[in-house]
Amino acid sequence: MEEKKVLLSVRDLSVKFRVRGRILTAIRGISLDIYENESIAIVGESGSGKSVFTKTFAGMLDQNGFIDNGSIYFNDNELAKTDVTLNSVGRSMIADLHRSLNESAKLEPGAETYRQIVELKSERSKKASLNDEEDERFAAELHDLVYRKTEAGNLKQTLDPKKEKEEIRALSLEIESLEKAIKAKEAEKAALQRERKRSVEQDAEYNRSYSERLHALEAKYKEETSHPISEATDRRNLEIAKEFYISIGRYSYLQRIKTIRALKKAAHDAMQLGVDLDKREERIRVFGDIALYAYLESEEGDTLHGRCVNNLVKIKNAKDWTQIRGKRIATVFQDPMTSLNPIITIGKQITSVILKHQDCSESEARARAMELMYKVGIPNAENRFDDYPFQYSGGMRQRIVIAIALSCQPKILICDEPTTALDVTIQAQILKLLKDLQKEYNYTIVFITHDLGVVANVADRVAVLYAGQIVELGTVEEVFYDPRHPYTWALLSSLPQLAQRDTRLFSITGTPPSLYNKIVGDAFAPRNPYCMKIDTLEEPPMFQITETHFAKTWLLDPRAPKLDKPEIIHDTHEKLKKAFNI
Repeated sequence: MEEKKVLLSVRDLSVKFRVRGRILTAIRGISLDIYENESIAIVGESGSGKSVFTKTFAGMLDQNGFIDNGSIYFNDNELAKTDVTLNSVGRSMIADLHRSLNESAKLEPGAETYRQIVELKSERSKKASLNDEEDERFAAELHDLVYRKTEAGNLKQTLDPKKEKEEIRALSLEIESLEKAIKAKEAEKAALQRERKRSVEQDAEYNRSYSERLHALEAKYKEETSHPISEATDRRNLEIAKEFYISIGRYSYLQRIKTIRALKKAAHDAMQLGVDLDKREERIRVFGDIALYAYLESEEGDTLHGRCVNNLVKIKNAKDWTQIRGKRIATVFQDPMTSLNPIITIGKQITSVILKHQDCSESEARARAMELMYKVGIPNAENRFDDYPFQYSGGMRQRIVIAIALSCQPKILICDEPTTALDVTIQAQILKLLKDLQKEYNYTIVFITHDLGVVANVADRVAVLYAGQIVELGTVEEVFYDPRHPYTWALLSSLPQLAQRDTRLFSITGTPPSLYNKIVGDAFAPRNPYCMKIDTLEEPPMFQITETHFAKTWLLDPRAPKLDKPEIIHDTHEKLKKAFNI
C-alpha cells in the first residue's frame, strides 16, 4: 500500500450529551486515521453519529455535548510550527518557571514513598466510607428517583390547567412523594457514612497501627526530599520552562499568568508522583490538558522554535480554535440558505472570512473573493458580487458556501450532506465541483451522507457508522463489492437501483438502539437476521480483512459459520456503474 501522511488521527473517541438529566453516548470509542488529499465518506442511518463525529474536529459540539474520552491529533506542519520571541518579560517568566520546577523536582526522589503515604490515607478513607458497590447502588437508586421526578415534572408542564386538573393534581402528589423519597435515600446514605466513620474512629488498634506507619513514611519522605537536584535535572527543568513559555506565547498576558499557575501545579503534582518528565510523551500527557503543549526544537538568539502537539480534544482557548476552525478545517452544511446570512451581500460574506484569517487589505480580499466565485462556477461574478442570498438559486448558494469554505484554503473540508437539498442534476454539478477543486487546492474531503450513490462518485474510502461506532471501513470498491458487515449488506440491499422490477424494496427492520443505555454485545444484533448468541453477549472486535478493509462483526471470527452476502447485492458492479454513472 502506498504510504500516505496521516492528517487527522482519531483514537478511542467517546462523545456524550446531557439530555434531561440523563447521559446519551453518541460516539462510542471510534478510532480512525484520515489521510492527506483523500476523500472519505461517513455513511449510516440518521442518528448513527455521523455529524457529531465530524463536529468534534472543529469544536462545534452543542453546549450540552462533551468529549468524554479519546484524542484527535491534527498533523498540520504549518499549524504546529510555533516561534516565540523572547523579551525581558519572557525571560523573567522562564526564570521564574525554572526556579519553581527546580523546587518541585526535589520531591522526585521521594515519589515511591509519597505514593505509599497516599495509598495508606486512601485505605483509611475507604474504610471510613461506603464501598464501591454501596456507592454505585445509592447512585443508581437516586438517579432513578430524580429521573422519575423530572419526567413527571415535564409531563405536568404539558397538561391543560383548565381541562386536566385531576391529572395535574395526581402528578403533583407523585412529584411530592418522589421528593420525599429522594431526601430519605440521601439521609440513609449519610447515616451509613457516619456509622462507618464512627466505627473507624473507635478502632483503637487500627488507629495506633495507622499512626505508626504514617509517621515512619513521613520521616522517610522528609529525608528523601531534602537533597539538592542534579545538574541534569536542572537542564531538563530549564527546557520544560522554555516549552511552557512556547506553549503560552500566543496568549494574552492575563491568560499567560493564569495558565502558568496551572502548569506549575501540574508539574509539582507530576514530580511528586514520580512521572518521568524526561520523556516527551509524558510531558504531553501531563501538560496537554492545560494548554496545547509545544516542545522545544531549537533556540536561535532571542527566538525559541517549537512544535505544537495539536490534540483538538484538549483545546479550550478560543484563540486556538480561531487558528483551526475555518482556516484549517472548514465545513459545508446541508442547507445553504441557513449557512448564509440573508441580510449581508454575498461578496461581503466571502471577504469577511478572508479578512479574518488572512493578512490582506479589503481590495485584495475582494479580488480573492471574485476569483473564488469564478472557480466555483458563478457566472458574471462582478455583477453578482453585491447580490443578496435570496437572489441566487439553491445550487448557486451552495457554490457560494463552498467558496467561503475554501477561501482560506483549508486542509480538511467537511461536507455535511451538501447535496441533499438540491435537485439531482445540480447534485452532480456540486460533486464534480468539489472533486475538481480538490485537485487544485489539495484538501481532504470528509463527506457525510445517506446517499450511497454520492459515496460511489466521491469517495476513496468509506466508514460505515452504526450506533456511534465504525462497523466497517475500507476502500469504496471493498465496501461496495465485498462488504462484510451485515449492516453494510442491509444498507446496500436498500438501494432502489439494485431492486428488480415487480419486487418489494428491501428495508432494514427495527430501529437503532437507545444510546441512553449501555449496549451489551453487538449494537446491530436485534436487527441482524444473521445474529448469533455471542452477538447478544459480547462486543465484536474489529477484524482485518485486507490491508485497508476492516469490519466489526463476529461473522469474521474463524469459528463462525460461513455466510455469503445476500443475493440482491451479488454482482453489483455493473448495476452500480449504470445506476450512478461511475
